[in-house]
Amino acid sequence: MEETVKQINAKVAQAEQEILRFFREIVAIPSMNSDIGEVGQRVGEEMKKLGFDDVYVDKYGSIVGRIGHGDKILLYDSHLDTVGIGDPAQWEWDPFTGKIENGMLYARGALDEKGSTPGMVYGLAFARDLGLLDGFTAYYLGNVEEWCDGIACQAFVEWEGIHPDFVVIGEPTNMKVYRGHKGRVELEVVCKGKSAHAASNYMGDNAIYKMLPVIAGIRDMDPNLPTHEFLGQGRITVTRVSSVSPSDNAVPDECRIFIDRRVTFGETKESVIESIKALIPPEQSKEFEVLELVYNEPSYTGAVFEYEKYFPAWALEEDHPLVKAGVSARQAFWPDNDPFGQGKWDFSTNGNYWRGKAGIPCIGFGPGDEIYAHAVNEHVPLKDVVEATKFYALLPYFIKYTTN
Repeated sequence: MEETVKQINAKVAQAEQEILRFFREIVAIPSMNSDIGEVGQRVGEEMKKLGFDDVYVDKYGSIVGRIGHGDKILLYDSHLDTVGIGDPAQWEWDPFTGKIENGMLYARGALDEKGSTPGMVYGLAFARDLGLLDGFTAYYLGNVEEWCDGIACQAFVEWEGIHPDFVVIGEPTNMKVYRGHKGRVELEVVCKGKSAHAASNYMGDNAIYKMLPVIAGIRDMDPNLPTHEFLGQGRITVTRVSSVSPSDNAVPDECRIFIDRRVTFGETKESVIESIKALIPPEQSKEFEVLELVYNEPSYTGAVFEYEKYFPAWALEEDHPLVKAGVSARQAFWPDNDPFGQGKWDFSTNGNYWRGKAGIPCIGFGPGDEIYAHAVNEHVPLKDVVEATKFYALLPYFIKYTTN
């Protein structure tokens, strides 16, 4: 293994400029609003150059690269879409070309999540060259995630008929091994009222006013939600309020609120829904509806995959073989760091599908700190973009060792 580590170090050092060039090029390609067509093509070109056995775009639009025909299936998952840039005036540099300062690349998508793609692609190629993928079929899956995490992964499994044995998620982890995160339920509450002219508002029934006790109840619920020693406390937030009325001078006859509910272990979708329903005054229950949401927007290819907007909490145990493999691969290159090197995300990832819904073991490893995701100052250390390649290359060796 020591010789293998030396060989990986040498390969990564030799390829550093190519890895960084590839990284800068994919960051410079805008991929907002789930449109990863162009950036996926560029990633596919790199995989072909590196000799992947098969490179193709799946039905949903993910770019897929495959190496090998082994019995065990290992998949590296990195989403290639990004959020938008918001107000362009807030950017002091081109959000896609970005800027380099103090060894960091500041650009949209540099951290979330294009920073893991070069390491995954080159890491798998290096693992193949060193014989570390013997017995594996290895995939890179560059997918759409920002609008509905997990949807492209489930589409890949169901439509392509490929069921991985192990998954590595490339969301930022500060170069640690992450093994879980809270889940999420997205809901809408709809309240019906009665319209009237605003000058005669006493003749109407204002749907916004009827919704206010529910909003207040949600606000007051947040501090008292269940907690878990590893995943942390559940959270609830009203993120959008809208109303319908015949005009700006009329009492609204409908009000809707959108709820983002972060769930921890011990909570279910059903228990969350019941807690919201309990906030509705009993005498008005017929005028309210709590809606479970489904994502069914077409991908950029036009494909529609319906995905329930329930994203389960998940976690692997500290001593799970895949976690142990990740920690061992990390320690092989950075032995002076935290000897445990484990953690969890605060936000949600495709892990809600891989582990939460499909039961497939998955871990996370990627460069950068998640707290800068979606921000104007989004950035990632260039050194870590390169160094992460080593982890992705060596991990298959330890998966074999810990799971046999």
